[in-house]
Amino acid sequence: MSTETTIHVPNPHLEKLKEDALYHLALGTGTHNFPAMFGDVKFVCTGGSPSRMKAFISYMTMKLAISSLGCELPNICAATDRYAMYKAGPVLAVSHGIGMSSIAIMLHDVIKLLYHSKCTNVILIRMGTSGGIGLEPGTVVVTRQAVNASFKPELKQIVLGKPVIRKTDLDEKTAAELMECGKELHQFNTVLGNTMCTLDFYEGQARLDGAICSYTEEDKMNYLKAANEAGVKNMEMESAIVAAMCNLSGIRGAVVCVTLLNRLHEDQITSSQDILEEYEERPQKLVGHFIKKCIDKKK
Repeated sequence: MSTETTIHVPNPHLEKLKEDALYHLALGTGTHNFPAMFGDVKFVCTGGSPSRMKAFISYMTMKLAISSLGCELPNICAATDRYAMYKAGPVLAVSHGIGMSSIAIMLHDVIKLLYHSKCTNVILIRMGTSGGIGLEPGTVVVTRQAVNASFKPELKQIVLGKPVIRKTDLDEKTAAELMECGKELHQFNTVLGNTMCTLDFYEGQARLDGAICSYTEEDKMNYLKAANEAGVKNMEMESAIVAAMCNLSGIRGAVVCVTLLNRLHEDQITSSQDILEEYEERPQKLVGHFIKKCIDKKK
């Protein structure tokens, strides 16, 4: 008999609030019935761009045969331009912007939304793009651990002026199930590995093409080769905060990113727009297959 896993919100101060305003989502417990709106959510899928999340939720309505009465599903957060949110059955799709600061704000509000909605057994998956290290463009990476720029599986945050270190392991069971789904689809190469999460797209990821660069090409290559030897398969800017916050709130977390280029060969993306669009659909296909498989098991 399976047990239900509830959302844990490690903040005792929330109990003192008469109403909880999720400002960045334009939602609040005083104005919205969260259990009625979101109580059936089992999967939260997030990606950087609002348009990508809109495309994903349309894909999931077809994948799960959910009728939207011939209409586009509404943006639940339309009253703000910070994030976009769509819902189809048990699937909630939310945009997160770029970088850890942006996704962290969204995750705080979404985790509280799930808590107030009394959701159980939730899986949260970030889908995105990344720079590969030693991988062919188009490879899909399922993250085992999010590591920092020193290749350590930890996130350092400054709280009240002091460093707080948080673990960045992703859920092993979910990662294994996603890898199995990759084998079942057999449409593109799917690998399991560590993902380096950086604070910056340019110097933070050892690029030579930013406005500022304080190192040589040899320095760059030595660093990327060291990352590769440490088991890093790709790099992006959100995985560490996803892992840390999911761990703290009792949510099964996963990160699935497609590589748009091999950073051992180039810094700038050179593939055509058509190819890039096909690459960007790959994480959605993998996650969509995973979600449908999970739902079909429970029928």
